[in-house]
Amino acid sequence: MRRASATAQVREQYAGGMGIDTASTIPPAASSEALRKAMVDTLRSWGGVRTAAVEAAMRAVPRHLFVPEASLERAYGPESVVTFRDEDGVAISSASGPGVVAAMLEQLDVRPGDRVLEIGAGTGYNAACLAELAGPSGSVTTIDIGPEIVEEARRGLAAAGYDRVLVRHGDGADGHAANAPYDRIIVTAGAWDAPPSWREQLAPGGRLVVPLRIRGVTRAVALELDGQVWRSVSIEECGFMPMRGPGAVEELNLELPPNRGVRIRVDDGRPVDVDALASALDASPVLAWSGVVVPWKPLVHLDFWLAGASAEVCRIIVLSRVREAGLVNPIYSWGSMGCYTSDTFAYLIRRPAPSEDGQEMVELGACAYGPDGQRLAAEVTGRVRAWGCSRDMLAGLRIEVHPAGSPNLPAMITADRRHSRVFVIIGPA
Repeated sequence: MRRASATAQVREQYAGGMGIDTASTIPPAASSEALRKAMVDTLRSWGGVRTAAVEAAMRAVPRHLFVPEASLERAYGPESVVTFRDEDGVAISSASGPGVVAAMLEQLDVRPGDRVLEIGAGTGYNAACLAELAGPSGSVTTIDIGPEIVEEARRGLAAAGYDRVLVRHGDGADGHAANAPYDRIIVTAGAWDAPPSWREQLAPGGRLVVPLRIRGVTRAVALELDGQVWRSVSIEECGFMPMRGPGAVEELNLELPPNRGVRIRVDDGRPVDVDALASALDASPVLAWSGVVVPWKPLVHLDFWLAGASAEVCRIIVLSRVREAGLVNPIYSWGSMGCYTSDTFAYLIRRPAPSEDGQEMVELGACAYGPDGQRLAAEVTGRVRAWGCSRDMLAGLRIEVHPAGSPNLPAMITADRRHSRVFVIIGPA
């Protein structure tokens, strides 16, 4: 159930953004073994794989057997491989990119003998890696709401020799009580809430890793329990398809009509007037620059500061044809983080700044389209400046998940859910 693209940072680091030429490490017509070796060597070289245990697991599992329709090069490439789409063509399941898999396995910290629950079976590849980490004395249960996904995972696990993994059909929001308690629980789909079943089925001292959706921002968060409160021990940038099921909150991916080449992705069930936003593109763009000059990538947690704006947070996704027609380039090749109102949207842009110590530097700014463009562009650049002033404190950013109805905390973001109240906090613990 993983989204079809990892974060821009993970993609570009894996595919050469750290100066790694992966093409030169893979010979033409390479075997699956050579491709798997090159994949893990690359992950190891830039820190995507940090521990010997995760390295050994990813070297052991034949990833191509879980995506048999893909070429070997694609199976071991940096991108995710979509395996199922819904009736509208929207991806609902995939094999995550290797960088995302490695990051979350490192966060989970599975030990030999652990009992592990995976919510979101996907292709079965992640469950196979978990089985390697838990070893013969441990156990892995994986559950998915899609019966066709369950069957696909079973086929992949059988083909790769991981029959000991238990694959079940069901709603992951309920966990899987039959095999509880679990030492580790990992969720491989974007979760809008943290249902009580996950807390109830976790063994004392256990850990949950979940991609939490918070005001349009998703982070893979490793959480441990302190009484009834989940407290983060690590946070990784990521992108995931949302969980499905009765308690799911839909993530919207909407193209501005008529085929303008711009899509807007919004979360939290927020309303979007796509016709009004499409009309905004007829106006001249408004550019504003923040004065914030930073190394080009990673822009750590900048989107959390955008979530502090009065406008709603979104992702603006652009196609090549609209760039060719004159749309101001967003900050990444795929698009950018941004904000929107009923009739105006703004997104992050960048321009070169003088390099420092050989490091590529950029100034961050905003481009806005629509009748309220001047104000929204100014607000977005103001949020960038607030982030720039807080960069020394980013290492102290943490996430806490409290029971619903808990008292307020001094937090930069508070998100109320059915079962929980999520706080994003910066500053001393």
